[in-house]
Amino acid sequence: MAISDYPFIEAWRQVLTLSRLEAEQTVTILTSASTHPQTLSCATIAAQSLGAIVNRLDLPPVNGDKALSRDALAYLGTTPLTGNRAAIAALKASDLVLDLMTLLFSPEQHEILQTGTRILLAVEPPEVLMRMVPTQEDKTRVTAAAARIQAAREMRVRSAAGTDLRCPLGEFPAISEYGFVDEPGRWDHWPSGFALTWPDEGGASGRIVIDRGDILLPQKCYVDDPITLTVENGYAVRIEGGLSADLLNDYMASFDDPEAYAISHIGWGLQPRARWSTLGLYDREATIGMDARAFEGNFLFSLGPNNEAGGSRTTACHIDIPLRRCTVSLDGRDMVVDGKVLD
Repeated sequence: MAISDYPFIEAWRQVLTLSRLEAEQTVTILTSASTHPQTLSCATIAAQSLGAIVNRLDLPPVNGDKALSRDALAYLGTTPLTGNRAAIAALKASDLVLDLMTLLFSPEQHEILQTGTRILLAVEPPEVLMRMVPTQEDKTRVTAAAARIQAAREMRVRSAAGTDLRCPLGEFPAISEYGFVDEPGRWDHWPSGFALTWPDEGGASGRIVIDRGDILLPQKCYVDDPITLTVENGYAVRIEGGLSADLLNDYMASFDDPEAYAISHIGWGLQPRARWSTLGLYDREATIGMDARAFEGNFLFSLGPNNEAGGSRTTACHIDIPLRRCTVSLDGRDMVVDGKVLD
């Protein structure tokens, strides 16, 4: 359902205020051919109303000839910033970048963040952004979960469907995503609401069962029949099952990259306003599936790169998979039980 500009501008004002935007700071809005026009116009008005100096940087799309999907997260190769020193310089000179394009898993983004520039990604449809406007309470809850992850040395995940995964921790930092950027050099995503980390390199082992009704992203589909991943030395060495497994295997094989099969980030959703069922209500090209990634109590794991956490593994393939009804424990203490978060 469409929303009107006025409440959307107010929502942007709230997010920008939480992101500590001040008068005379420079905001650069990063856009592309797929940027939602209402999101762009309302973000611009909100930033100007807070006294910011606002610029727009529009960049042409890339990777369309390589990706098997129109989803912006379906192929993580080069970005519109690759080799574009003038654009990078403009973003480095900004206090805040509003990414309405999707700039992820790129060395250019890390380079920009290291200068202290804050980057906020916001590419979901306006009504999804409105439903999940971040709050200070979101930050409190997510950062508490991230602190528990940071202190732990093992995450174990089990489910009645057959998942039993062990991930040693400590090599990579815990990350909190709560929807606004209130510190220099911070990146976040509106909407979000989850805590995550990465297993120690080569350490994850066990079995993951993607059960019927669990979700594959960027495929943006519910699994019809269970998929079993056998995990050894940090990699999914076998992906078995029926048609859903065949489709996943074929998609991943298209990248021709063994690093695509590595266990990437792991964590759980903490956003009560996100819903597991929402994906079934949208056209696949209308959303990137943040409801699925953030809904409260999911176990969210991914396959692919770890360079976002400072690791050396890069690959154009990145698959996010939120599972329902899992029990997640840290050093033997349950954090989520059968898909219910224990506060």
